[in-house]
Amino acid sequence: MSRAFVFPGQGAQVVGMGADLAAAYPAARAVFDEVDAALGEKLSALIWEGEQEALTLTENAQPALMATSLAALRALEAEGMEMTAAARLVAGHSLGEYSALAAAGALGIADCARLLRIRGRAMQEAVPVGEGAMAALLGLDFETARAVAEEAAEGEVCQAANDNDPAQVVVSGHKAAVERAVDLARARGARRAVLLPVSAPFHCALMQPAAEAMAQALSEVEIRAPRVPLVANVRAEAVSDPAEIRALLVAQVTGSVRWRESVQYMAGEGVTEIWEIGAGKALSGMVRRIDRAIACRAIGTAAEVQEAAEALG
Repeated sequence: MSRAFVFPGQGAQVVGMGADLAAAYPAARAVFDEVDAALGEKLSALIWEGEQEALTLTENAQPALMATSLAALRALEAEGMEMTAAARLVAGHSLGEYSALAAAGALGIADCARLLRIRGRAMQEAVPVGEGAMAALLGLDFETARAVAEEAAEGEVCQAANDNDPAQVVVSGHKAAVERAVDLARARGARRAVLLPVSAPFHCALMQPAAEAMAQALSEVEIRAPRVPLVANVRAEAVSDPAEIRALLVAQVTGSVRWRESVQYMAGEGVTEIWEIGAGKALSGMVRRIDRAIACRAIGTAAEVQEAAEALG
């Protein structure tokens, strides 16, 4: 059994996530404590007892999702799992790439939390509220969706931002251009085309100010070679060189999340099982739509940790 661990991105956050992990596993609780200390605030209180609207703010959601993923990983390790024996590759969807790097030992948890707080704020501030938008185009393949985005741009920014699975592409850019893309997609036979409830147009050229902020922030942080290779969002293949990882994390802010190709790459490398570590099950759904031969397991609660530990034997 060749296994990969994958880590969720924004949208998976829900108040209460990780609370049972922290209650059951001191090592999981320590992750939340370390994130709180790194940020100088009780993010854990917001995660477990706050308002969903506050948790969903990009600057909170990003470190919160990372903390929950790493808490689940530490719980697995407390049950006897050894990372390099259990996983052959790691990957994460957008901010999940940072969780994957922390899981593989390339980034410290405190550094990761601070980077994600900077990333969340920088992405939020890159475009004034109301000027950008994102939309999901369902039922179109990637090439058709990309052509729709290019046609809709009309001199503005409209890009294919997330290639999630064979029938789901997200486009991002100026609001008017994205609205044109929605209309064009429907005309091209999209099963559904809908604007997403996001606060900024992620993964497109409008995020260039955020990319510059991340280049500066990442230049001040140590990145080590991961113990397990990372399948990078913008490359859709495995990387291990710290300098290359640093450059790809910057490129990722304005670049497309090539998730469909990343899963296909993992399958081509012999991966037959993918474990989604952290909140939600969105990535498992995408994986099943990409390659039904890959078995999926979502691990975000104490009960799921125990079940996974038993599966490892």
